[in-house]
Amino acid sequence: MSATKVITRFPPSPTGFMHIGRARTALFNYIFSKQNKGEMVFRFEDTDTERSKKEFQTDIIESLQWLGISYDTGPFWQSQRTDIYKKYLLKMIDTGFAYVSKEDPTEADKIEGRTRTEVIRFKNPNKIITFTDLIRGEITFDTTDLKDFIIARSVNEPLYHLAVVVDDFEMGTTHIIRGEDGISNTPRQILIQEAIGATRPMYAHLPLILAKDKSKLSGRHGAVSVKEYREKGYLPEALINYLALLGWNPGTEQEIFSLDELIREFKIERINKSGAIFNEEKLQWVNKEYIKKIPLAEQTKLLTQWAPKLDSLDVNTLVKLTPLVFERISTLGEISQMEKDGDFSYLQSTPSYTFDALLWKGKATPEETAGYLSKIIEILCLISEKTFDKNTVKEAIWTYVESVGRGQVLWPMRYALSGLEKSPDPFILTELLGKKETLNRLNYARDILIKK
Repeated sequence: MSATKVITRFPPSPTGFMHIGRARTALFNYIFSKQNKGEMVFRFEDTDTERSKKEFQTDIIESLQWLGISYDTGPFWQSQRTDIYKKYLLKMIDTGFAYVSKEDPTEADKIEGRTRTEVIRFKNPNKIITFTDLIRGEITFDTTDLKDFIIARSVNEPLYHLAVVVDDFEMGTTHIIRGEDGISNTPRQILIQEAIGATRPMYAHLPLILAKDKSKLSGRHGAVSVKEYREKGYLPEALINYLALLGWNPGTEQEIFSLDELIREFKIERINKSGAIFNEEKLQWVNKEYIKKIPLAEQTKLLTQWAPKLDSLDVNTLVKLTPLVFERISTLGEISQMEKDGDFSYLQSTPSYTFDALLWKGKATPEETAGYLSKIIEILCLISEKTFDKNTVKEAIWTYVESVGRGQVLWPMRYALSGLEKSPDPFILTELLGKKETLNRLNYARDILIKK
């Protein structure tokens, strides 16, 4: 890199929630600035006053904080910088680079009741422009096709192209890293840069994020905002990791990267030109890898946060339950779904059921099943409270289970303890419930069968 201090920028328009495309752009700008001991500027490009909303600004700021992407300067708001743009506009008009154009109101103007008949247009020199893209190499445009384009509605109402060029110049931007849909904006912006005497930044246009069908990712493909993924229970570290792999190839087999590792390993030249396919199944895999790394104590806290009803359980039960739950999930949101589906109901109340649910596929009679449970109860009564865990229970009853048949014995045992068709295995259930409650439930089930 040159001796010039690297300054990148993240300039979202607050016209929608922070989507993953914006998040990846913010991430790559952040990584590149940190890697080069530079700075990242954060500003809101809110010249579209009708669509810009405070709630979107708040969401973008909160999403950056949640992801762990910090900025060095800002936030700035273009809506608060009108006087700066006005100064440049007046100078451009004075030097002949722009002019006031009297025009008939458009249909849109008429609909909105506008009677303005003047705009400010850039006087196009109709030249060939070539710029170097760090990802795509040299790109050339003939600006003649752009004609004399509008840069402001009035001296007090600048449009995007003027505002962004002035901001980048005033804020010292050295590198513009943005989506490839910004390529077509570049020739207009270079023309304006030349008109105001601004230094041309380096450009890097990132590939689009695509859906599985290779169309541009949008809401019709499912969740697209950072907020939605946060609410679904993805971890910020996992989302950061996955976003970095969308379009960037580390050149190795490594797939799990911390933010510090990304800053160390990232090379902008290794960003692909072609679109990056967003695969939520792969994101789930990455998220599960990060979930595995969470210490047990933190997992237990998360368990009760995402399944609040479990907070009523004693600490020992929670500590035993936590690894069972976390080995099954890929997102924290699945914990909430498990609670909603009643997967933890057996821990909060004694299950109730009919005798026929205790029978193994119709292969055992009520009398036979009652006998199996009686034998299990007899064996478990011999195990002390202190050593009553899943391993001890399994070792104690396994010979009997094998002699009779696993399904005939383990099905009624598990159903008696949980009251659910799908639940942890009966040995885990005995450890979670403890000796006293285990025997109470087994006796209850046996009594139902005997009465039948």
